[in-house]
Amino acid sequence: MASKLQIEIKQTKPFADLETEAMLALHRTSDRLATEGAKLLRPWDISSTQYNVLRILRGAEPDGLTCGGIGDRMIQHDPDITRLIDRMEKRGLVSRQRDDKDRRVVITRITQKGLDLLAQLDGPVDEFNKRRLGHLGPVKLQMLIDLLESVRNGPE
Repeated sequence: MASKLQIEIKQTKPFADLETEAMLALHRTSDRLATEGAKLLRPWDISSTQYNVLRILRGAEPDGLTCGGIGDRMIQHDPDITRLIDRMEKRGLVSRQRDDKDRRVVITRITQKGLDLLAQLDGPVDEFNKRRLGHLGPVKLQMLIDLLESVRNGPE
């Protein structure tokens, strides 16, 4: 009997093994959530990566972060954080300033405009998260978190 994923992706042959099916299920789920998340953010003309940067910088206030510090905290890796920050700075969402002690270091901070944008997004994003995951309940959510952490960390 075909699995739900096989039916969903119209695959007629069985998966080679459970690991392959699980990996494809993770990718399929991630893609669907990312697509829906991007659609949610579209009216504010912001990408999920930009949203992630703004949340990181809000959490780093008042100190701000270097590009490397932002990159270390990103949910999805972005190979060109500098250009991403350039675009966000042009929109007035972030500001950059050279460090007083070491002029080679550039610190990025969220602006009031960036904070205001996040304040508008907090409610809709929380609602989205609850709508997509809330039906699992606290026990299954914690199990999912633990399982995903185990996948990220690999075998011990």
